Amino acid sequence: MTKLVLYTNPQSRGRMAHWMMEEIGLPYETVWLDFKTSMKSPEYLAINPMGKVPAMKHNEVVVTETPAICAYLADAFPEKNLAPSPGSPARAAYYRWMFFAAGPLEMAVTGKMFNWQVPEGKNISAGFGSYADTMAALEKAVESGPYLCGEQFTAADVYFGSAVGWGMMFGSVEKRPALEAYFGRLAARPAFQNAQRINEERIKAGNA
Repeated sequence: MTKLVLYTNPQSRGRMAHWMMEEIGLPYETVWLDFKTSMKSPEYLAINPMGKVPAMKHNEVVVTETPAICAYLADAFPEKNLAPSPGSPARAAYYRWMFFAAGPLEMAVTGKMFNWQVPEGKNISAGFGSYADTMAALEKAVESGPYLCGEQFTAADVYFGSAVGWGMMFGSVEKRPALEAYFGRLAARPAFQNAQRINEERIKAGNA
């Protein structure tokens, strides 16, 4: 019998993985962790030595890092159709934008949040080039839509879309019409709404 466990906190990137769990649509257990206590406990550090969330267990297999969780679940449950066929052009787009969100986008928005500046003339040495370059690439990724892989919604949309939506909410991603339209399509998905509801209820209960 498949056993899925999600380790998370409602005010963290764990919401991205939570959305993916809802897209899979199978029963799963949620273990809520606190940043300064249970997340740093010996029991949890044995699961994720970084002491961060999210983490996920599938039976006895442990997966950490949000994009890895999304990609793993898509492959573990192929019947859910959350990843394009291996070797297809759509699969290339799937990998491209999943890794783009985990690399250049993550670095660009972190730099924006902390006001880190790439020294003039050094953009070639930065994996994300520049913030402007990254925003232009985001817009390009979604302009032909409706999803990153065309008509098929995939795990890449869960991760990439979460990063875009989160970034627009907090001002680290520019609110461009194409990005807002793209995220609007994602936010209308029942699985996204279910995950948001679960996390908001947890916060309202005072257990964030």
